Amino acid sequence: MIFFMAHLALLVGVSTPEKFHFDEVHYVPAARQMLAPDPSAPLLNPMHPPLAKQLIALSILSFGDNPLGWRYAGVLFGALAVVAVYFCGLVLFAAQGPAVASSLIAFFNQMVFVQSRIAMLDIFALAFSLFAIAAFMRGFRQQRPNLWFGLSGLFSGLSIACKWSGLFALATCIAIIAVIRLLQRWGTVFGEANAEDWYRPDLWPDFRFWQLATCFVLVPGVVYFSTFVPLYGFSVPDILEAQRRIFADNTTTAIAGHTYMSSWPSWPFLIRPVWYLFDKTDEDHAAAIVMLGNPLVLWPALAALAVCLRDFVVERRWDAFLIVSFYLGSYLAWALLPRTLGFLYYYLPPATFVSLALVYLLRRENCPRWCLWAFVAAACAAFAVMLPISAAFVGTSMENFNRLMIFENWI
Repeated sequence: MIFFMAHLALLVGVSTPEKFHFDEVHYVPAARQMLAPDPSAPLLNPMHPPLAKQLIALSILSFGDNPLGWRYAGVLFGALAVVAVYFCGLVLFAAQGPAVASSLIAFFNQMVFVQSRIAMLDIFALAFSLFAIAAFMRGFRQQRPNLWFGLSGLFSGLSIACKWSGLFALATCIAIIAVIRLLQRWGTVFGEANAEDWYRPDLWPDFRFWQLATCFVLVPGVVYFSTFVPLYGFSVPDILEAQRRIFADNTTTAIAGHTYMSSWPSWPFLIRPVWYLFDKTDEDHAAAIVMLGNPLVLWPALAALAVCLRDFVVERRWDAFLIVSFYLGSYLAWALLPRTLGFLYYYLPPATFVSLALVYLLRRENCPRWCLWAFVAAACAAFAVMLPISAAFVGTSMENFNRLMIFENWI
C-alpha cells in the first residue's frame, strides 16, 4: 500500500514540463544513446556509471521518448525509496506504526518528491542505498548476519552503479563492522551491559574476515562492474578506463561556479536551494520546481539527530547508533571530496534518512504518543503549501511565490 500510494502521488502531473529541465539535458540524451548505440559516436555523460541511465533508457523504451518515458523510472524508484524507509523503520522500531510514520515523513520532506519526478541519477542511487541500509540493519542484531549483509552488499553495488555517492553507505557498513571487530579484539566490555547496547563482545561470533570481504567487497564489485558489460562487453581495459574517467571527473577541483551551488556545511540549514525550473506562464503566474526540502521536517531533524547522538553516547542505544552512523556517513563524506562544486540535492540521502531520527525522538518515553502523528500531519500540511513550487503542473501566482520565498537567498 505504501508503494502503491507513493507511486500514484509521484505520477500525477509528471509529464509537466514537456521539455528538459535542469540536468535532464545530460542524462536523457545519454539514455537515448544506449537505445541506439553508434560505435563511432563519443559516449555521452561518461562521468557517471551506467545503471541509472540504463533504467531511464528502459523507461523510454517502454513508454516512448516523451516526458513520461524520461521520468517514469524515477517515479518508480522514488516509490521504492519510500518503501525502503519503511523497512528501515520496521527494523529500528519493531512496530508498523512508527515505520509508516517514517516513510510518510520521508515523502513529505519534499526532496524525494522533486527528485523522483526528474530524469536524474540521484533517486536511483538513493533507493538502492536505503535497501542496502535496511538489509544491514536487519542483520546487525543477528548472530548469523551473512544473508542480510550479502543483500546489503548487493544493493550497495547497484547504488554505486547509479552514482558513486552510493559508496558512502557501503563505506559506513564496513566502518561499523571494523569498529565492532576492533573493540572485540581489544576485549572491550561495557559496564552494566544490556540488550540495547550497540556493541556486544559476542556479536557475530561466526562472521569471518573472508565473509566480510565477500559481502562488502566481492558482491558489490561484481554487481557494479557487470553494469558496464552492455557498454564495453568484457573488455577489461575499456572498463578500467571508464573507472579512471569517472574518478577524474568526480574528484577534479577545476569546475566553474554555478548559480545554485552551495557547500556541504550549509545543506542541513537549507541556505541555498536549487531551482530546476522557473517559467513565466503569463504576467502573474509561473511554473516552478525547486529542490529545497521541507523546512518543517529538516530543521527539527537537527534536534532529533542531537538526541540520537546523546542516546548513542550516554545510553549506548543500538538504534540511535545506527541512525547517527548512516546519517553522518552519507553527509560528512562530502567534506572529504576535493570538489568545489556542490548542490543541495547531494544532501538527498541524509535528508531522507533523518525521518528515522524524527520518529526516534517522537517515540521517546517522555513524549506523548499523539505527537508523532501530529508531526506527520504538520509535515503533510507544509508539503501541501510547498506543492506549487514542487510540481510544475500545479503552477503558482507571483504573489504566492513571493510569500513562499521566506529568505532572499532562496531565490
